[in-house]
Amino acid sequence: MPEKKLTVQVGERRLTLSNLDKPLYSTGFSKAEVVRYYTHIAPLLLPHISRRPITMVRFPDGTDGEAFFEKNCPRGAPDWVQTVTLPSSGSRSGRGPGTITYPLIEDLPSLVWAANLAALELHVPQWTVCPGPKRQPPDRLVFDLDPGEGASVVECARVAERLLEVLTADGLTPLPKTSGSKGLQICCGVRTRRPDRTSTYAKAIAEQLAAELPDLVVAKMPKNLRTGRVLIDWSQNHVAKTTIAPYSLRGRDIPTASTQITWDEVRACRTPADLRFTADDVLHRVDEHGDLLTELETSRVALPANDRR
Repeated sequence: MPEKKLTVQVGERRLTLSNLDKPLYSTGFSKAEVVRYYTHIAPLLLPHISRRPITMVRFPDGTDGEAFFEKNCPRGAPDWVQTVTLPSSGSRSGRGPGTITYPLIEDLPSLVWAANLAALELHVPQWTVCPGPKRQPPDRLVFDLDPGEGASVVECARVAERLLEVLTADGLTPLPKTSGSKGLQICCGVRTRRPDRTSTYAKAIAEQLAAELPDLVVAKMPKNLRTGRVLIDWSQNHVAKTTIAPYSLRGRDIPTASTQITWDEVRACRTPADLRFTADDVLHRVDEHGDLLTELETSRVALPANDRR
């Protein structure tokens, strides 16, 4: 069956969109609705991904089909989609030896272009390439709270409350968001000149809480250690790792998104449904609350100079 195509004007760019009526989620949420969501959330999303190399997770046949991670900007991308070429950790990952040419999504046309590729998920590192093009030191710190079997976002919320105390005591301003999947993420704006500093600090905090709350927290990856507990994944601070971007959709059964939340909502969480938000929920929330993550930029402080961390 031939693709159904539609040419649209997005800002100063003309884009050809295809198969807009195609369901990308089992609920029937279509590509047109994905494009609509990203168009409406763009004013809040774009500042959080600007100047950050994008890793897309694409679902060309919807979330019931095969998905794939794509770091290199796809061939055939419009020439107005900005890119940055950086060294890779392995030569097989890039088009040239030892490099990856990442897309940079800096404006609404680029975001709609990605949505048309069924790039439901947008992942970004904790660093930028501006001024560049070169990797800058990290400006964000993230703790990914991932519940093991028998645990849920409820247990993640209890861990997050303790993380709030520890990080606040160190002078940071922790901000919570959902992962859009099963867990939570705690983000802080930081300043450091050393690329490995955030990872070292986050690992020490994770190990501290694992020792303090051994029945609730683990700081190591093996799944057999995680039953009924929450993994504090500190490794997403490594320069080679990425985290789901704020407001990005997730490729799950229903169109949930990584959603900004308040600490009052974290404290009040008693069931997984309390912190599960769909694309429509997110649009209603931002109409009411605006961007609850703006402090990531305004609250940036130096990491504590502490020998233990």
